[in-house]
Amino acid sequence: MCASYGLDPRFTERDYVDAVDADLLQKLRGWAEENADETLRPTGKNKRNLNPLIVSSGGAPTLELAWWGYLVDGEPAKFPSINSRSERLRDRPAALRSRAIVPATRWFEMQKPSRTWHSFAAEDDGLLGMAAVTRPGRTSDGAEFTCYSIIMRPGLERHAGVHERMPLLIPAGFAPEWLSGDAPAQDLIDAALGAASAEDQRIRARPMTGRP
Repeated sequence: MCASYGLDPRFTERDYVDAVDADLLQKLRGWAEENADETLRPTGKNKRNLNPLIVSSGGAPTLELAWWGYLVDGEPAKFPSINSRSERLRDRPAALRSRAIVPATRWFEMQKPSRTWHSFAAEDDGLLGMAAVTRPGRTSDGAEFTCYSIIMRPGLERHAGVHERMPLLIPAGFAPEWLSGDAPAQDLIDAALGAASAEDQRIRARPMTGRP
């Protein structure tokens, strides 16, 4: 599972500069600078950290601050909701109706049984887009949020010794289809997995000396 990730303000846009407008990237970099050195974690009941999310609004990519994990009956979900399996979403068209992209420069996983943390990032530290599904949520005090769950897929064979799963990465060229496409769920997931293959090859896992 992915339970933490990072967004370095020094990210390189690479192809994402062609997928979203300059204003969105400027806002994203501004948020990252204000929250520099913060590890992005699931949103809690008491500490309501909100994380940047790229969504489609009127057919155009828009940056929104969102709640990581689902809210149910005014409270954080009692079931695991920060991640969703790509295999299950292929057969759940309703869950895929509302989609988003989580901007990140790395994510973190702990290798077992050594309990060594690893950082997964692109070789050039470029901006990554992690696929997500969203749904509306409301807290007990009536505050409304967009909630998101990061889509996880089977990991790459070369990373099997570190972790068996990884986020489904959305390359810039596939971003419009992921955010606004109307393909059937199975076709959309399969197309996303195919599009991710080039992004996957850029990812390297590096051991860390401590926790994220």
